Order: sequence, then C-alpha cells, then structure tokens
Amino acid sequence: MSFTLGIDIGGSGIKGAPADLDKGEFALPRLRIPTPQPSTPRACAQVIGEIADHFGDEAPGPVGITVPAPVIHGVTPSMANLDQSWTGFAAQDFLAEQLHRPVRLVNDADAAGIAEMRFGAGRGESGLVVMTTLGTGIGTALFYDGVLIPNSELGHMEVDGHDAETRASSAHREREGLSWKKWAKSLQRYYAALERLLCPDLFIVGGGVSKKHDRFLPLLDLRTPIVPAQLRNEAGIIGAALAAAQD
Repeated sequence: MSFTLGIDIGGSGIKGAPADLDKGEFALPRLRIPTPQPSTPRACAQVIGEIADHFGDEAPGPVGITVPAPVIHGVTPSMANLDQSWTGFAAQDFLAEQLHRPVRLVNDADAAGIAEMRFGAGRGESGLVVMTTLGTGIGTALFYDGVLIPNSELGHMEVDGHDAETRASSAHREREGLSWKKWAKSLQRYYAALERLLCPDLFIVGGGVSKKHDRFLPLLDLRTPIVPAQLRNEAGIIGAALAAAQD
C-alpha cells in the first residue's frame, strides 16, 4: 500500500510523514530536520528532498507541502517566518522541479484546517468555522460549510494597535515568560476581535500549545464555542497530504 507524503515547513523545523488518508493519521513516524539557516527556497528544498528520500516508495506520488505564508497560484507573495527570498517566489513550480514529482503548496494554517475539518474537531460542522494555529506566529483558516476560504492571514490583524501575533502567539508567551493567565488576556482580546469581525459558529485552536488547552481555553470568555484541535501538530502534514491527493 502506498500513502501520500505531507511536509510542513516551519521556522524551526521541517517535518514530514506519509499520511494514511483513509484513517487521517501518519502511516509511519514523522521525520523532523531543523530548518536550514538561512531558510532560502533552495536550502529548504534540499531538506525536503532528504525527507522524501527517507520515505522512498512508501509515498511515491504527489507531495503536499505547507509554508507559513499565503499561496496564490503557487506563488508566495509574502513571507513572515522564513527567508525573505521566498517573497514573490514561484515556490510550487520550483519545489516540483527539485523533487521531480508533482507538488501542491498550501498555507500551513489552511492545511491544518483541512485536516481538522475532515478528521478532527471540525468534522460535520456547518456555518463559519475559524481555525487558528498558535505557534511562532498565528495562522488562521476559514471554512464556510466545509469549504476553505484560503489565505486569510488574520494573525496579522491589528489589535490594540499591534500586529496580533506579536502579542498573542505561543512564541510570544514563551519569550516573555508569561503566565497562562496573563497570556490568556492577550488571547481574549484577539479572539474577541475575531468574533466581532466574523461572527463565527466555531473556533478551533491548533498548534503545539493546544495540547495544554486546559491551561488557557477555560480562561476565555466568548460567545462562540472554542475547542482544541484534535490532530494537534499532525494536522499540517495530514492536511498537506490531503491537498496533494485532491489535485
């Protein structure tokens, strides 16, 4: 049996695994390699190639790859957490040339949302669902009746005069040594602003910190139900594989 390879490019690590898209889980343990510095497209492509070679014949078809940036017709028009040489770069075609196989490039939060809507906390949900990923920055993915509205980038909306992710990301909490209670105050302002803007039916909170959701989600006071992602940090890889398989 062959599976679909998903790869997630992050600011600190590039992670990949073959995904079983019938079950919504990794078919084999993931491989993580530190993100090269500088994190240029060519340097990242070399690491992606190592991951693809590692899994070999287990996932021989198209590859789904996430980036922490919007993706418009295979181009990354801006970049927040990788080298700026990605800005305006035709990344999807370049990676396909480097890997010698079809590539589907997708925003990392969109990929995580795709997986959560198929296999996780968003399964069967209708109306407007907002997926947020709390990590190095804040990623967002919007779904209406299960259909993705791509490249929302609402982690960069202005809240209290600041780019939201500079005050409410998980990385900010760690850098500043904030208590869960103090961090939750920043999260409250961010999610309340999203709620006023979008009037969603459900918030899903992903990213690695979601495994500690009991430390901060109960501290939030919102009208909208807010729940932790079920696939945790596997969501990006599985969602990337789903996007590749659907092409």
